Amino acid sequence: MLKSSPLDGLRFAFGTLCVLPVRVHRWDREAARGGMLNAPVVGLVVGCCAAGLGLLLLLLGAGPLLAAVASVAVPAALTRGLHLDGLADTADGLGSGKPAEDALRIMKQSDIGPFGVLTLVLVLLAQVAALAQLYAGSWVRGAAAAVTAAVAARLALTLAARTGVPAARPEGLGAAVAGVVPVPGALAVTASFTVVSAAWGTAQGMYGALRAAAAVLLSLATSELLLRRCVRRFGGVTGDVFGALAETAATAALVLLSLGR
Repeated sequence: MLKSSPLDGLRFAFGTLCVLPVRVHRWDREAARGGMLNAPVVGLVVGCCAAGLGLLLLLLGAGPLLAAVASVAVPAALTRGLHLDGLADTADGLGSGKPAEDALRIMKQSDIGPFGVLTLVLVLLAQVAALAQLYAGSWVRGAAAAVTAAVAARLALTLAARTGVPAARPEGLGAAVAGVVPVPGALAVTASFTVVSAAWGTAQGMYGALRAAAAVLLSLATSELLLRRCVRRFGGVTGDVFGALAETAATAALVLLSLGR
């Protein structure tokens, strides 16, 4: 048996939530717990990459719209599009109107149905539109929003992996991480990264700090509504549901950050 290491959680988080070349040594529940607690750290790295590319394009003379498209494309690329695929599959499952077993079977199919296509189009349009508006108003505000959205997306995963949330299937990533995070730990991580988000929001003054913190918390409330709907509908969470929660939180955060001046 491999000796436990504090880095196992980080390896699990980066190895399962992004394409960065990290070797995962342990796949047990303890490593999964550490991985889901460290999920927002992955979001911080992904968000910085997204913001960095957007700022680079702006610096080279690109417009806010192109910078926004690039910032949205980076998280998709760094996750191999798995979160977007999960969003589409979850939309198809929820929209099917079929019993849980049939809905789960629909979600496992490789094709994407009309509900999934429509959801993907609307979500990506909302993300690009919000970021384009933010970049047009302020490069700093747009970059901070890209990072905040990525962190909020992974915080939604931490909360969804908390104790008491069951898995819909006995196998898959959803089953591997369902219920592994103690509720106090999930709340502590959420509070910590909300404070961190508020800290970089201070670049736009006290109002910016409050807006960043509110965006994180309200985006998590939005993803929580979807989580409860999926648990009632499917009997628990799946890997697809986790992807849907991440995209929902990211989109909600960007939309909220784009409101106001």
